[in-house]
Amino acid sequence: MKEIELKLQGKIKRLTNKTFKFDERIGEGWFSAVYFLKTKKIVEEKLPNNIVTMQFFQKNHAVLCGTDEVIALLHTFAKDPEELEIYSLKDGDKIEPYETVLTITGPYQNFGFLEGIIDGILARRTSVATNVYNVVKAASISGKQKPIIFMGDRDDHFTQQAGDGYAAYIGGSTAQATHAMNEWWGKEGMGTMPHALIQMFKGDVVAATKAYHEVFPDDDLVALVDYNNDVITDSLKVARAFGEKLKGVRLDTSQTMVDKYFLRNPHKMGTFDPRGVNPELIFALREALDREGFHHVKIVASGGFDEKRILEFEKQNVPVDMYGVGRSLLKINIAFTGDNVLLNGEHSAKAGRVYRPNPRLEKVEYVKPE
Repeated sequence: MKEIELKLQGKIKRLTNKTFKFDERIGEGWFSAVYFLKTKKIVEEKLPNNIVTMQFFQKNHAVLCGTDEVIALLHTFAKDPEELEIYSLKDGDKIEPYETVLTITGPYQNFGFLEGIIDGILARRTSVATNVYNVVKAASISGKQKPIIFMGDRDDHFTQQAGDGYAAYIGGSTAQATHAMNEWWGKEGMGTMPHALIQMFKGDVVAATKAYHEVFPDDDLVALVDYNNDVITDSLKVARAFGEKLKGVRLDTSQTMVDKYFLRNPHKMGTFDPRGVNPELIFALREALDREGFHHVKIVASGGFDEKRILEFEKQNVPVDMYGVGRSLLKINIAFTGDNVLLNGEHSAKAGRVYRPNPRLEKVEYVKPE
């Protein structure tokens, strides 16, 4: 957890405008709610000499993410962005319910139409970062940090991968499934083999693993072992074939299936759900590997994992060395709100909203888009 906590103490370097690939239509209002565009036009014609302060907050204990993206958005699409006064927390900061994370001061017509886009950026990035942080924390309760692989590529639109991968990095995951997920923080995607590779070798896990190792000899060799729904048998096959070269095995058993190990040992069943990747199967796998001297082979578990399930595994000391997590990390469960709280220097906000100064906010210097 030490590395993660350091990140959350403001150690993450701000991204620049160059990082983001914005759609130019943002500046035309294409992605803004129409009522913001109408308000912009009305204010331009009726109240052009205004100065407002817009304030953003949310209602959870969370790990903030998206501030760099929002700042770059403002610097790219606001009118006269160099004249805006922006104060912001940083990506990776832990935030409290109702804490102000960002304020923007300037003429409403110059930036107000971006309010909904800003809310959306902060909501998605902070949700993913917080989800990942909670999963990473759950995987460390034993005192040893077990890595989390972010495998969200198949659970959302591909255009979201770069931002989601960065948010996952902010949350504490340092292994991502695609190159795009690593784009903003300067790494490359990682992964070994899918079920499709084993299918190409007609279910022969050893042959598929051999081909993988021959083509990618410098990679850590991790075999996927649930293709035939017999993870212990196939794990031992690849371990015997590759010995010290085999670094790990990954289980991704469908949550609708019962591994053949339990069908061979029906007396093992009766007090737990034997479907999918379950603690008893992993205990049995670890025992089988150790019995033949393969203590060095790590166990990677994936398929339907979330914070709750990882906590259950960790509390039982299930011998998982790494978790692969996808869909649960992409749930958007944190919403941000932007409010105009000051008008021409005086308190002015809708009922229930007040200006909430935050001494933790840092002034943001203007950076001209590259």
